[in-house]
Amino acid sequence: MNGSELLPGLGIPADTPGLVTLDATGDGAFRAGHHGVTHVLATGDRKVEFAVFEDRTFARVDSALGYPAYYPVHPVRIERPLKAVLMDLDGTSVTSEHFWIWIIQLTVASLLGKPGFEFEEADLPHVSGHSVSEHLQYCLRKYAPGHTLEQAREWYFRHTHREMREILEGRGRAGAFTPTPGLREFLLELKARGIRIGLVTSGLYEKAYPEIVSAFRSLGMGDPLAFYDAIITAGFPMRQGQETGTLGELSPKPHPWLYAETCRVGLGIPFADRHRVVGIEDSGAGVCSIRLAGFTPLGLTGGNIAESGTRGLCHRVCPDLAAVLQEIL
Repeated sequence: MNGSELLPGLGIPADTPGLVTLDATGDGAFRAGHHGVTHVLATGDRKVEFAVFEDRTFARVDSALGYPAYYPVHPVRIERPLKAVLMDLDGTSVTSEHFWIWIIQLTVASLLGKPGFEFEEADLPHVSGHSVSEHLQYCLRKYAPGHTLEQAREWYFRHTHREMREILEGRGRAGAFTPTPGLREFLLELKARGIRIGLVTSGLYEKAYPEIVSAFRSLGMGDPLAFYDAIITAGFPMRQGQETGTLGELSPKPHPWLYAETCRVGLGIPFADRHRVVGIEDSGAGVCSIRLAGFTPLGLTGGNIAESGTRGLCHRVCPDLAAVLQEIL
């Protein structure tokens, strides 16, 4: 198999821009040229690796928390009419990245006892787009190595509870959450055509729900729980001394589970109908999550798709939701 032939499952050439050629997967389990492996590739950000055989491909998703996993890569395509559109929250439906970076900044400031602490420009790619614990681990390594992840999470949720309560009560940080341009028109057109809509986020419920409530309030669209056909978040935070929690910190995007659960459990659409489902994302982690769940990803500019090297995994990358609508109808 040469670099220009389509890879099984992925359906793109090995020399697709953004993909990186490796000698072996990060755990050493698969090595190019050995035991039937033709290629070992990775996304540009190294978050997902691909072990390619003549007839199949497996994806390895790394984990900052020490729990990597392998997934089969299924071929995808779009079959019309669509049954469902699955949408990311942050960056795709709502603009909120700066707010959550601010919360993480407050967390580090509290850990250090330095109210005036601010991130450097170089920190920004490491404190957005991944799970809370991954963001905090980065901050601990760089700024607060004498503190634990549990201490950081305690401060993080203390700041989050306060700010979310303020927002739900109509106060809070000005401009924290704003709907993506064209969101109202996009959602109403899907509804009018009978296409089901799932909202998918790696964010915990206590973070995600105020975001979409704030956006719907500004759009005059009422209760988001009554509008969406399914909303899947990473659940509720695990805290010491409490029995309830979530696996969301170990299985966030780029793992496939949030998108898979939204479609199969939330919307009741079986895997056999996955080609009538598309996912919309602005992040590389989200694109991989959609792809590994077996759905076709459509990208939105403005996130880190190009920087993460996942543009080639998208059916198309669109400048806005109006262009996405033209692509899927």
